[in-house]
Amino acid sequence: MSASVKSLLSTLSVRGPHRVLRGNLAIAGLPGVIFTPETGRDLPAVAFAHSWLTSADNYKGLLEHLASWGFVVAAPDTERGPIPSHLELATDLLTTLDIVTKVRLGDGTISVHPDRLVLAGHGMGAGCAVIAAAQRSVAAVTALFPAPTSPSSVKLAAQIDTPGLVLVGDDLDSANSDARALAADWAGPVILRQLDGAGHNGIIEGRRLFAALGAGHYEYKVDKLTRGLTTGYLLNTVLGDKRYAAFADPEAEIPNTKVIDAHDEPETETPKLTIGTVAKLLRK
Repeated sequence: MSASVKSLLSTLSVRGPHRVLRGNLAIAGLPGVIFTPETGRDLPAVAFAHSWLTSADNYKGLLEHLASWGFVVAAPDTERGPIPSHLELATDLLTTLDIVTKVRLGDGTISVHPDRLVLAGHGMGAGCAVIAAAQRSVAAVTALFPAPTSPSSVKLAAQIDTPGLVLVGDDLDSANSDARALAADWAGPVILRQLDGAGHNGIIEGRRLFAALGAGHYEYKVDKLTRGLTTGYLLNTVLGDKRYAAFADPEAEIPNTKVIDAHDEPETETPKLTIGTVAKLLRK
């Protein structure tokens, strides 16, 4: 493990050098929020999709964080109900990219470069980002703890040659995660990186409907690590900043994470032999 990578991760996990402005996507006809650096021309932009039963405000810290590192970040606040349309949310992501690239932001001093666009999301929103990426060429895709969607993002991954970062927690091979299958079928260069001890809902901020029922709660360390990994990956992949090359390198060792070979067979636990099990075997 490189000490420099550890130092970079520590730096990227905290707020960047830019003062951040907040705006409302509804002004352009789409419910949602937008965060931008205070000023800048030809900036990179991220369209971010929320997870199931959450809103854009549940990711306020993450969105502001990316903006503080020089990205225009916009998140549609649609499809928030119990039966969302994944296809519609993907469409809203593409509309979001159109808005940030065609509308002058801030007081007119902020603009987005059309070749520096990113599709991103969490949970079902990660799958929606993949669905959107199958319809439009972008510079990168970041799928944070992806969950199954309809249509299946996994089936569309084979059409995407865009560089991709897939982050996953301890539920790598559970029914709630599409991470391994998504990375295995991805046509372009992709990194499947697992965060040690991370829950799949750890980056959701604030109170959540099912948190009290054990469906997941905010985890500060997971959120902080996710911010650092995502920021470093995008700075290198989208802006070509070589200082952060390790974050887009599948061979790089990064603290509290490991890269998973998506084509490896999932690990299965060996059944434990109990006294009762042994007795039953002996009676056969």
